[in-house]
Amino acid sequence: MILDDGIDESEIGKRIKALRVAKGLTLEKLARQTDFTKGYLSKVEKSQKPPPISTLWSIARALGTTISSLIGETPQTSRISHIKKGKRPVIAKDSTQFGYAYESIAHRYPNRSMEPYILTIPPKLKTQMVFRHEGEEILFVLKGTMQFNYGDEQLICEEGDCIYFDSSIPHYGVAYQCEQAQCLMVIYPSKNGKDTVNAQ
Repeated sequence: MILDDGIDESEIGKRIKALRVAKGLTLEKLARQTDFTKGYLSKVEKSQKPPPISTLWSIARALGTTISSLIGETPQTSRISHIKKGKRPVIAKDSTQFGYAYESIAHRYPNRSMEPYILTIPPKLKTQMVFRHEGEEILFVLKGTMQFNYGDEQLICEEGDCIYFDSSIPHYGVAYQCEQAQCLMVIYPSKNGKDTVNAQ
């Protein structure tokens, strides 16, 4: 599928593999650098649906590139990025493998330190992904209600609620009471840490 601004999500896995091969890295070496399993990375490279943003960040860091490069964004050389409501590229739209959908809201800003997205959590997820990545994160609930699982805690986050957390603790969100939830998500990743993602 080719999205707004020319982003073709089916090409993301191919782009990851091409860059890995160009750098002379085997899947095993990339797995060691990212803390993902070799099998999981193989699925990422072969899939027509991209993995979660936190996973892309870890892979991009290990390959010495950016999320923007992996998803084929073409940032402008500007100190300001203005993205109109109807022009937000959607990454992993209607994905059944990873569940979440992400709308990029700052893709035109080059070399950004933060990764902001509109996150949509569907009513039901076939596979629940548990995330853990060095850095900090903000989730602001725009619509619906989200159950946020953080370590051993469970928080019910309603429309207008905001959470700011250490993202090195295992975490994930699900739509509460089978209604779709939408959040503003901002990731401020560590430059040196590793990310992990596990399926439940």
